[in-house]
Amino acid sequence: MTTFLPSQYGFTVHAGQEVLQVEAWGQDSARVRSTLGRAVADTPGSALIGSATAPSKVEISERRARLYTGNLTVEVLDRTDGSFLEFPPLVRFFRSDGQELFSEQVPHFTSPPQRRYRTGPGGLYRCELTFDAIHGERIYGLGQHQHGLLDQKGVALDLIQRNTEVCIPFTLSNRGYGFLWNMPGTGSVELATNRTRWVAHAARQIDYWVTAAPTPAEIVGRYSRETGLPPMLPEWASGFWQCKLRYRTQDELLQVAREHKARGLPLSVIVIDYFHWSRQGEWRFDPAEWPDPQAMVDELRDLGIELMVSIWPTVNPESTNYAEMARRGLLVGNIRGLPLHLPFWDKGTEGQVFVSFYDATNPEARSYIWDKITEGYRRYGIRSFWLDACEPEMRPEDPESNLLHQGLGCEVQSIYPREHARGFFEGLQNQGEEGILLCRSAWAGSQRYGAAVWSGDIDSTFEALAAQIPAGLNIGISGIPWWTTDIGGFKGGDVSTPYFQELIIRWFQFGVFCPLFRLHGVREPAPLVGSGQTGGPNEVWSFGEQAYRIISEQLKLREQLRPYVMEQMAAASDTGIPPMRPLFLQFPSDATAWEVTDQFMLGPDILVAPITAQGAREREVYLPSAASWLDAWTGQPVNKSGWLTADAPLQRIPVYLREGGDLNILSLSDKATS
Repeated sequence: MTTFLPSQYGFTVHAGQEVLQVEAWGQDSARVRSTLGRAVADTPGSALIGSATAPSKVEISERRARLYTGNLTVEVLDRTDGSFLEFPPLVRFFRSDGQELFSEQVPHFTSPPQRRYRTGPGGLYRCELTFDAIHGERIYGLGQHQHGLLDQKGVALDLIQRNTEVCIPFTLSNRGYGFLWNMPGTGSVELATNRTRWVAHAARQIDYWVTAAPTPAEIVGRYSRETGLPPMLPEWASGFWQCKLRYRTQDELLQVAREHKARGLPLSVIVIDYFHWSRQGEWRFDPAEWPDPQAMVDELRDLGIELMVSIWPTVNPESTNYAEMARRGLLVGNIRGLPLHLPFWDKGTEGQVFVSFYDATNPEARSYIWDKITEGYRRYGIRSFWLDACEPEMRPEDPESNLLHQGLGCEVQSIYPREHARGFFEGLQNQGEEGILLCRSAWAGSQRYGAAVWSGDIDSTFEALAAQIPAGLNIGISGIPWWTTDIGGFKGGDVSTPYFQELIIRWFQFGVFCPLFRLHGVREPAPLVGSGQTGGPNEVWSFGEQAYRIISEQLKLREQLRPYVMEQMAAASDTGIPPMRPLFLQFPSDATAWEVTDQFMLGPDILVAPITAQGAREREVYLPSAASWLDAWTGQPVNKSGWLTADAPLQRIPVYLREGGDLNILSLSDKATS
């Protein structure tokens, strides 16, 4: 028998052993939770920072309950038919005008049900939830992935954090709704043609959030407000970042910074990569290689350059902090053995050593790490940190064995990168600093802790470059406005080859219009990983005279764009709308704009069409008819809209300005090289 009971913020449904709760949760939004044999509770690591809100109206009858919250209506139907079969209530979602958005789907008329709970590890459930698949629906978001697809319809994804694969389980549909799978453990999602299926490997309950709005920008805004708006990007972070794997000494790094200034090249941030430490888990400079950090920071500041330092969340058992951290329970545990998670190289060892990860879900551990960061880096005024390997990158991948402060790894491990960033963000905030955190992974809500994400250790190929466009657009939809790549790709680039020299030019031309503008990579010849590792040259003057001439212009162009970039960062902080946007976010009424995967808008006024194929000197470009366009390089009007063939000589890529937009960026034409 199904029973509907009203509540302060919605209603609760009791059907057999299952309890299902529907509540208004933010503007035009609702949260749905369900479980067996107990009351619903908050989900460990929930992305939602708000609370239930008063619904517009609740209607309850004998066989149906409806919650009205602005533009969204949630309906639960009693499907009991008097037979010996048990039919769980069915949840459906509508717009306020009555149009159905989507509905749960019963996989089979006898079993299994659309909400399925099976025995999981640690007394938890393995939960499955199925919805209808709708013909013609397009789905975007889901974080950052390397499959090269903008529309996620048809994909099957593991919900787990991996290097280059950032799991943020939020989707935006062209049917006018957003969906957050508010389950921070491991699992999977299948957006198939016959059904949509979400799976959590270990959970106490099913928990998801739905919003509806007239435009995709409003959907992203609703989601961003409920999971946390980003802070304002520090102005110094909007320029060019120089990085390589790796600068080995203080003198080597300072020589690069000085050379930039001697050549008159803009430089905002320079980065110290890993193995600058004494040992993993000691979070301090090795004095043999970095003898005077304060003098280094002071000189860089005098040059107008911020220093970023790579921080790993790993702890070597031979480090000075390991014993105390283990005794106080500050490390990720292992229910099957020793808390050792990753074989990796470190200083003072011949080969690999097994290291542990600290438990970022433990507030005490976050506080402990920040104290060490303050002692090792903040004392010099460093306020910019590169949080590498923060998925966390464990081998073997065995979240069922990991025991964290907030629960089993398979229940909560996806929040690790968010909580890791949280410790640094709150530490900086408490010290009155605005900083930036460059993270290799993120989860829903990471943006509220100042997390910038880059696309990880990708290959130095044109194919990888092409995949970064949809990757960046989807993670922006997923709530992360601060995003970048390793310009040139991370691995496999030989700077002496014509292939790589063309690739680095095209990647710079893409990167200058990305939210963050950062060069990084390990160039050939690249020795094996270890404390002595350094790749080949990776400075803008390292790729040949022609490349240097073109890249130098890109650095100057970014300087000109910085005020505009900061305007878009302010908009992201205020509304959640990312600077880098798919065309449909700006032009939602244009059907073709929903299909274009290899162009993007930087803010409302700049349309960018990167070149992602070797040897290409022209490409097809789509200009939405809802705006009039100017060629950015000539300032001349383009006398047509729709598809056109655009020239793309090696010196530039096709870029267009929305007529009537920010006239200050019309002088991009000054930056066309010959």
